[in-house]
Amino acid sequence: MVLLGILLKSLFPVVLFYSFLSFWVPDGAGSKNNDTKKTNFIVILADDIGWGDLGANQPHLESHTPNLDAFAADGVRFVDFHSAASTCSPSRASLLTGRLGIRNGVTHNFAVESLGGLPLNETTLAEVLKESGYATGLIGKWHLGHHGEYHPNARGFDYYYGIPYSNDMGCTDAPGYNIPPCQPCPLCHNAPQSARGECYTKLALPLMENQVIVEQPVDLSRLPEKYALKAKGFIKEARSRGQPYFLYVALAHMHVPLTTHSEVPSRQPYADSLREMDDLIGQIKASAYGAVGQDTLLWFTGDNGPWAEKCDFAGSVGPFVGAWQIVQGGSSAKKTTWEGGHRVPTLAYWPGKIQGNRTSLALLSTLDIFPTLVSLANTSLPANRRFDGIDISGILFGHLQEGHKILYHPNSGAAGTFGNLEAVRLGQYKAFYTTGGALDCNGSIGPAQHHDPPLVFNLNRDIQEGSPLDTESQEYHTLLLHLKQAMGDIQADISMDNVSSADYLQDVSAVLCCNREHVACRCTEL
Repeated sequence: MVLLGILLKSLFPVVLFYSFLSFWVPDGAGSKNNDTKKTNFIVILADDIGWGDLGANQPHLESHTPNLDAFAADGVRFVDFHSAASTCSPSRASLLTGRLGIRNGVTHNFAVESLGGLPLNETTLAEVLKESGYATGLIGKWHLGHHGEYHPNARGFDYYYGIPYSNDMGCTDAPGYNIPPCQPCPLCHNAPQSARGECYTKLALPLMENQVIVEQPVDLSRLPEKYALKAKGFIKEARSRGQPYFLYVALAHMHVPLTTHSEVPSRQPYADSLREMDDLIGQIKASAYGAVGQDTLLWFTGDNGPWAEKCDFAGSVGPFVGAWQIVQGGSSAKKTTWEGGHRVPTLAYWPGKIQGNRTSLALLSTLDIFPTLVSLANTSLPANRRFDGIDISGILFGHLQEGHKILYHPNSGAAGTFGNLEAVRLGQYKAFYTTGGALDCNGSIGPAQHHDPPLVFNLNRDIQEGSPLDTESQEYHTLLLHLKQAMGDIQADISMDNVSSADYLQDVSAVLCCNREHVACRCTEL
C-alpha cells in the first residue's frame, strides 16, 4: 500500500504545584559532570487509564496486565501518584517541562486546527537530555502542537513516529462525538448484518515519521505492532552507537479503544485493549533489557483518569469513586479534580538499582519525572525558572519515604475556568474550592459549585471522598490555617516566575492532511 506523504508546514490558572518544594534555578547553577556513564530512560505514558486498570493495584480482580504486574513485582509501585492535570495536553506539557500549566501556559487541550502548542520558550526534558548527549525519541501521541515549530522534532526529539493528537481526532471525525465514533470491528462480528457496513478500522488521522505523513487514514488495529517495531529500532540504533537514550512512548491506549488487532469477536473491548497495551509494553521491555548489562530505567504512568462518559469503553478508578460528586451528578473521573480524575497507576523498574516488590505511599506526580531524570543523567535543570516537580531518586532507591507536602490540582474542564486552582492536597487532606462533575455514561453532568470555606475530606478515613469534614470541628479549623498559608505561598511564588502563554488560536490551515487541496480529508490509497 502506498500512501501520500507531505512535509509539515513549517491567565490566570493555578495547577498542581508544590509550594514548599518548588525551587528556582539561577544561571549556571546545578552544573554537573557530563562525562560519567549515562543511564537509559524509557517513559511510557498511557492515555486515559484508570488506577484500577492495573492488575497489581486490584489483586482481588482478574488482571489483564501481566507484564505490568511483573514490573510491580520486580520494581516499585506508587499508589499515591498523580497526573499534573486531568486532561491530555496539560498533563503532557507538565510531564515534559516539570512545570505546571500556570507556568508553561498549557491549561487545556489543543485541537486538530490549533496553530500553536507548548510555548516555544519552554524547555522540554528531551531538549535537556539531548544537550547532555542522549538520543531522544518519541513514539506515539504528541498532542502539544503539530503546526510549524511545535512539532516534536523541533522540541528536542531526534526521532518521532506516531499520531499528533488523540486516536479519535481524525480531521473529519468529531473527537469523542460518539461512544466510540463507530463500532470497533471486533464488536461488529456480533452486530446484525445490516450494521456491519458501518464498521471501520481506519480513521482520518495522520501517522507521521518525523515530519512526513506515512499513512492516512491510520489503521488503528496495526499501530501497536508498528510502535513496537519502531521502539525496537530506536533502541537498537542508539545501542549500536554506544549512545544513551531517552525514549518517550505515549500510547493511544486506553483512549477510546476503537479497535484491537484481534480478529476474534469479543464482548470485552476494553479488557482486550488493556491486554494489547500490556503486550506492547512487554515487547518494549524485551528490546530494552535483552542485552546483558543494560542500565535502563523504565517508568510507566498515565496522563489522567478514565473517560467515564465512554461507558464500557472506559477504565476503572478503583476505590477513588468521588462519592460526594456522584450524589450531586456527573462523573468524578477524567476532567475533574476528584481522585479518580488524576490518581494514576504508576510503576518504576530498574534492574540492579531498584529493589523489587516495593510499594510507595509517597505523594508524587508526573511533574517529578523531569527533575528526577535530569538528576540521574548527571546534568542540569534549565536556568531562571521554577520547577514544580522534585527529584525523587531517593524514593526510587528506597532511601526516602516522603514525597510532596502539598499538591495543587487544576481545573481541566468539568467546572470553573481552565487551569484555575480547584483543589489542594495537604498531606492526607483534600480541599475543594470548586467542585463539579464531567459527563457521565448517562449523559448527565454535575453543576459547578464554589465552596467558601472549602469542602475538605480526610483521605485516610474516606478514600471515596464521600463525607466532608464538619466545618465547625477543630480538625477543620486547624487545617484551614494551613490552607490559607499555602494559597498565599503559591500566588507569591508564581508572581516571581517566568510564566509562558500558549497560543490556542485555530485555523483550518493547521489541519494535517495528505491532500492539500482539501481543508479536511480522508485520503485514499493509490
